[in-house]
Amino acid sequence: MKTVCVTGASGYIASWLVKFLLLRGYTVKASVRDTNDPKKTQHLLELDGAKERLHLVKADLLEEGSFDAVIDGCDGVFHTASPFFNATNDPQADLIDPALKGTMNVLRSCAKTPSVKRVVLTSSIVATFANGKPRTPEVVVDETWWSDPEFCRQIQQWYMLSKTLAEDAAWKFVREKGIDMVAINPAMVIGPLLQPTLNTSSATILNLINGAETYPNFTVGWVNVKDVANAHILAFENPSANGRYCVVESVTHYSETVKILHELYPTLQLPEKCADDKPFMSTYQVSKERAKSLGVEFTPFKESLKETVESLTEKNFFKAT
Repeated sequence: MKTVCVTGASGYIASWLVKFLLLRGYTVKASVRDTNDPKKTQHLLELDGAKERLHLVKADLLEEGSFDAVIDGCDGVFHTASPFFNATNDPQADLIDPALKGTMNVLRSCAKTPSVKRVVLTSSIVATFANGKPRTPEVVVDETWWSDPEFCRQIQQWYMLSKTLAEDAAWKFVREKGIDMVAINPAMVIGPLLQPTLNTSSATILNLINGAETYPNFTVGWVNVKDVANAHILAFENPSANGRYCVVESVTHYSETVKILHELYPTLQLPEKCADDKPFMSTYQVSKERAKSLGVEFTPFKESLKETVESLTEKNFFKAT
């Protein structure tokens, strides 16, 4: 079977990606920042097939050339490593540099490695819609949409900016170098956690069930982490896969998310009111056509919510009273 590289392997999506690749018989060279940190490595080393076919390699997004050794001899590269959090005092150092410079460092290593047949880039749905265009119930966001970096700066959405700049630079570079790349653009990713640490997207659900008094006046796209990991593998294995793929199961306002949580868990203390008195942010649609053409089968949002709450409970992030 083939040998592939997964960058940022200890992360939420990447951990599932490593799990599924090992189950499919791949040999996986997985980059982590610190190979001696059990929080980053233990859950990966315990996966089925890890003993025989998982190789953990230390690499740093900001260090040029540090991915040469990880990518050497690989048929495919899954570049998932990119920080995701909301609060930062230094967006350039915390988000933009690791996303942009990290992506370019990985792609430069790919350009040096003739064995690499395809790169699958983990982008984000936020690289599509942050452009000031209205999003209303009849609007369908699809792969032709691009976020506007200037608009991201104006609204100070630094994560959106980091993912937009990184994906845009990646496309320019691979076209110039003749590298075959596919981008996966998932929405907010939820579902079971393999890693022992709490990631940002799972934390949004934990905040709702953990005694928050209000829910945000915000509309979000959601998708199950297993579907996202699977989409990456389909994008690598399907010869006709190309361009970008939005991977979004549903779009809901937080009020609707709370309602579904209440149906699932009637005894939970859930927020009853919105964080502000403004009209609710409108919902919109995201096209599933390309994702389905790739073979992605979506887990229903309600099921993903249930899996998230169960996983947060099992990992002791949440204790139901």
